[in-house]
Amino acid sequence: MIKSRDEIFSQEIRNSSDFAFNQSVAKVFDDMVTRSVPFYLEMQRMIGELAGDHYQENTTVYDLGCSTGATMIHMDQTIPAYIPFVGVDDSADMLDKCKVKLSEMGITRPYKLTVEDLNCTVTIENASVVVLCLTLQFIRPVNREKLLRTIYAGLVPGGVLIVIEKILAEDSSFNRDFIKYYYDFKRRNQYSEMEIAQKREALENVLIPYKLSENIALFKESGFRTTETFFKWYNFSGFIAKK
Repeated sequence: MIKSRDEIFSQEIRNSSDFAFNQSVAKVFDDMVTRSVPFYLEMQRMIGELAGDHYQENTTVYDLGCSTGATMIHMDQTIPAYIPFVGVDDSADMLDKCKVKLSEMGITRPYKLTVEDLNCTVTIENASVVVLCLTLQFIRPVNREKLLRTIYAGLVPGGVLIVIEKILAEDSSFNRDFIKYYYDFKRRNQYSEMEIAQKREALENVLIPYKLSENIALFKESGFRTTETFFKWYNFSGFIAKK
C-alpha cells in the first residue's frame, strides 16, 4: 500500500481545534506516524516479538487504539493464525482504513474490529496479550486507572500488557532538551516549522504524557505485579507489565 503524505498542518490554520483521528488523519496516518515517532517501525517489531513470546493458547489478543492496524500486522507474523485478534478504536475512519490494510495483507486469522471509546467502557475477555501503542496518552488522566484495571481483570494469569507512550522526563530540566531533539527528528523527516508548531498546538489538550515512573506506578496500582521498560528514546518509552 502506498502511503499518502501527511500535509495536514502544512497550510496555516487560522482557527485551530483539538487534534482528532478523523478521515483526513486516517488517510495519511501511516506516513504521519512513521515521520513523527522515532523508531516507530522498530517499536512495532518489538511489540510483535514480545506478543509472540507471551500469547497463550485458547486466548485472545487485543490491540486497543489499533488505528490503521500496523500492530496487528506485525503480531500476525509472530502469533499462530488460529489465535483471534480484537482491534478497538474510537475512530470509525481509522478502522475502515485498518480493515482495508488487513485485507490487503492477506490476514486470514479470525479478527474483530470494534468502535469503542476507551475513556468509557471496553470489554476485555480471556486475553493473554493487550497492546496500547501510543494510546494511553490520549486517555483522559481521570480514566486511565479505570481502563488499566479493566485490562488487568480481562487478562488471564500470566497475561501481559504492552504499552508504548510519549513521556515526560523525570527531571523537568531535561524536558526542553528532549523536546528539542524530538523536533529535530521531525525536521529531519521534512516537517516544516509551521507544521511542527500547529500540530503541537492541536495536541496540547489531547495528548497528556506522564513520567516514566508515573506510568510504572499506575501499572502497579492497577494490579500488575511486575513491569519492565523495553524501549527508551528521549521522550518515548515502551513497557511490558505482567499479571
